[in-house]
Amino acid sequence: MAEQENVTESQRPLSPVKATPGADPAVARGRQPRRRLGTLVAAVLIAAGVIAWWHPWSRTSPQGPGATGAPQAGRGGRGGFANPVQPVQVAAATQGDMPIVLNALGTVTPLATVTVKTQLSGTLQSVEFQEGQMVKKGDVLAQIDPRPYQISLDNAQGALLKDQALLQTARIDLKRYQTLLAQDSIASQQVDTQASLVKQYEGQVKSDQANIDTYKLDLTYARITAPVSGRVGLRQVDAGNYVTPSDANGIVVITQLQPISVIFTTSEDNLPPIVKETKSGAKLSTTAYDRNNTTPLETGRLDTFDNQIDTTTGTVKLRAMFDNKELMLFPNQFVNARLLVNTIHGAVIVPTSAVLNGAKGPFVYVVKPDHTVTVRQIKTGPVDGERTSVASGLEVGERVVTDGSDRLKEGAKITIPAERAQGASAASSGDSRSRTAST
Repeated sequence: MAEQENVTESQRPLSPVKATPGADPAVARGRQPRRRLGTLVAAVLIAAGVIAWWHPWSRTSPQGPGATGAPQAGRGGRGGFANPVQPVQVAAATQGDMPIVLNALGTVTPLATVTVKTQLSGTLQSVEFQEGQMVKKGDVLAQIDPRPYQISLDNAQGALLKDQALLQTARIDLKRYQTLLAQDSIASQQVDTQASLVKQYEGQVKSDQANIDTYKLDLTYARITAPVSGRVGLRQVDAGNYVTPSDANGIVVITQLQPISVIFTTSEDNLPPIVKETKSGAKLSTTAYDRNNTTPLETGRLDTFDNQIDTTTGTVKLRAMFDNKELMLFPNQFVNARLLVNTIHGAVIVPTSAVLNGAKGPFVYVVKPDHTVTVRQIKTGPVDGERTSVASGLEVGERVVTDGSDRLKEGAKITIPAERAQGASAASSGDSRSRTAST
C-alpha cells in the first residue's frame, strides 16, 4: 500500500481498480487498457447504428419540396418512397408532308473522259492550253509541225494536174478514133485500146484527188483540238517532243464536268415505286450531299437506271444528272445521293428520337394529362432524317417523350423542365407586378 500512495496523479488509472486481497498490482494495471478499448468499440457501434437509422443521404434537402421528410411521390429514397419523378423532353405530334426519300452512297461520274492523242507523227510545235483550263469543243490544244504534210499535199496536187492533162488528151484521141472508125478508116481494136486508156487516166485522177484529201486531213490533224467540252488535266508532253499515235499517255486528258452524273445503287425492293413514277413521266428529284451528309452540293434529276439487277448484292444502279453550274461535283467524288420518290401529304410526324424499338415493334411514350406516361405501339412510315411519320397508333397533338425515355416505364411520373421554367417565369412576373402595384 505504501507504494500505491507514492504514485503521481498523471500515472493514476482513469478508473480506480480495487485491489483484491492477494492480487498482483501489475495484473490490475494490465486490465485497464482492455476496458478502455471495449468502451471505445461500443461507442463506435452505437454511432454507426444511429447513422444507419437516420440515413441522411436519402433525405431531401431542407430547401426541396420534400423538406418535411414525409414520403412523397416521385422522390427517391428508401423505406416506402415511390418511384422518382423523371425529367424528360417532350414534343407534340404534328401533321405535314413527309417525303419518301431513298438514301444511297454514290460516285460522281463524268459523261466523257477523253485522252487526247495525236493521230499522226511529228514534232510538237506548241501547246495552246493551260493546265486545269476549261475548254470548249473545237478549241485548239496543240500544234504539230505541218510542213512535211504541206509538202506532200503540194506533190499530190501536182500529180493531179498532170493526170488530168493526160486524161484530157486521151479523151480527145478517143473522140478522133471514133470518128475514123465511123468512116471505116481505123481498126476497132485501136478504138477500144484508147477507150481503156481514158479509163486508166480517170482512175489515176481519182487516186490523186484521194491523196490530196488525205494530206489535207493530215494538216487538220496537225492542229489538235478538244473533242469535248470540259476541264483539261495536267500536261503529259511538252513542246519540242516528237509525238506518235502510239503514245500511251497522249497529250492531255479532258473530263466533261457540265453536265455530270452521279451513279448510286439501291435495293431491288425500291425499284417498283421508281419504275412506277418514271413511267408516269415524273422527273424524280435527286440531291447530292457531301460525305458528312449535311451540306447539299447540287440538285438534279434521275436520268435512268441499269437494265439488270446485280445478283450478288440484290441492288440496281441508277444514274442521276446534274447541271453542275457551280462545279461543286468533281469526278470520282463520293457523295450521298437522296432520291425523292414520292411525298405523303397530311402524315402524322414525330421526332425520330421519340420512336423506340421493343419486342413487339416500334413504340413511343405518350404523355397523359396527369403527367404520367403510357406505352403506345405504333406503325411507322417513311423516315426523313430527324422526322418519322406514323402510319397508325398516334393522333395529331398527342405529346411523346423525346429525351429521357431510357428511365421510364408504364405509368411512370414525369416532369417537364421547360414547363417548370415557364411556371417559375410566370410566378416571377406576377411577383414583380405585385411589387410594382404596392409601390
